[in-house]
Amino acid sequence: MMKIEIWSDVMCPFCYIGKRRFEDALQQFAHKDSVEIEWKSFQLNPDMVTDPSVNINQYLADAKGWTLDYAQQMNNHVTEMAAEVGLTYHMDNAVVANSFNAHRFTHLAKKHGLGANAEEALFKAYFTDGKNVDDTDTLIELGTSIGLNAEEVKQTLATDAYADAVKHDIAEAQYLGIKGVPFFVMNSKYGVSGAQAVPVFTQTLEKAFEEWDAEQAKPKLDIIEGPTCGPDGDC
Repeated sequence: MMKIEIWSDVMCPFCYIGKRRFEDALQQFAHKDSVEIEWKSFQLNPDMVTDPSVNINQYLADAKGWTLDYAQQMNNHVTEMAAEVGLTYHMDNAVVANSFNAHRFTHLAKKHGLGANAEEALFKAYFTDGKNVDDTDTLIELGTSIGLNAEEVKQTLATDAYADAVKHDIAEAQYLGIKGVPFFVMNSKYGVSGAQAVPVFTQTLEKAFEEWDAEQAKPKLDIIEGPTCGPDGDC
């Protein structure tokens, strides 16, 4: 299987849009059954303090030095972009929440082969349903909806389980020079940054897979040549 790694953060509006565009490209890809996808953690604002009482527009205005009207305009813009790929954003209802626990939740889901399901559930919870993705009860609810055991989710969140895994993903992103998300790495060779148009994903998928497929036919040994005898009797 050719591996594709996707770094994202649940609070990133372009990550959900990029997910849909990538999925559209993958559906058109002839070799989609030979592709393995792994979602990886990235935190846009690791210092964010969860506060459901704060409106996301006000938070962005304060954090970035924008006017409230400009923050509203930016959120309206990404809402329109989301609608173009069939997503419904209710940005006015988005809960200001630190995403670290949500990332720990995705690593638990990944352990059970449900990483992609967890990402989809978290994105919908944050952007569409206005849920607090840093809330234990919310994460338990999302976990059971995708097939996780409620008690295991609860126990995971009650400890620091998968904290190191989240930090490892973030450190790996820094090592690779990833400064923003979404970021797609195909066959450890090609990086696609941002919610690109479907044809960009399609072209990169085809190029990466062609090279990966060719690599599978090559011998796996680095051979040091010396005197030999062949099957035709030549020595």
